[in-house]
Amino acid sequence: MDLDTGGLRERKKQETRIALSWAAIRLTVERGLDNVRIEDIAAEAGVSTRTFSNYFGSKGEAIAARQYDRSRAIAAALRERPAGEPLWDAITHAVLTGFALGEPVTDRHTPDQAWLEGVRLMVAEPALQGEMHKAVTAGQAEFALAVAERTGTDAATDVYPQLVAAVIGAAHHVVIQQWLGTEPPPSMESLLRDVFGRLAAGLPEPR
Repeated sequence: MDLDTGGLRERKKQETRIALSWAAIRLTVERGLDNVRIEDIAAEAGVSTRTFSNYFGSKGEAIAARQYDRSRAIAAALRERPAGEPLWDAITHAVLTGFALGEPVTDRHTPDQAWLEGVRLMVAEPALQGEMHKAVTAGQAEFALAVAERTGTDAATDVYPQLVAAVIGAAHHVVIQQWLGTEPPPSMESLLRDVFGRLAAGLPEPR
């Protein structure tokens, strides 16, 4: 197989996966999870239901895919940071990069109230919690691998990369909850800089 052809094919597959995931999110935010069918998601993304099934096993899996994809983007950005940069500075920059990849749910601009309420309902949906938990766990594994590579540790056996990955995952959760729970929502960038800046400083007590 020609390398260019193979690379193009993989990009198209990734684009389809992203389109399906965002279609699932948009429709769920607008209508509620129970009012969205797989056929609706496929039609919104411009593909067949069979194509949807090639990528995801359920609506919840399609929605949760964005959580995992963001984690992968952050891990990839961390790998690209300069080798001599302090770890938490590198992580902060990587997180900002990962959250800047065209994320409508975390847009820097203030979202309209209907969209925000829909997102709140979606993330609180009990039927999604299992898939979201799996996405978070897989995301932390990605973080741990990237941290291990940067620090010369073993993600499988050393505590350090696992601990840092767990902290990144927890901070990610706190940022999303703060963004959803504040009226009006602050900018995502300011929240990320605040939370990860505190971590970079060693999480000192508030004055």
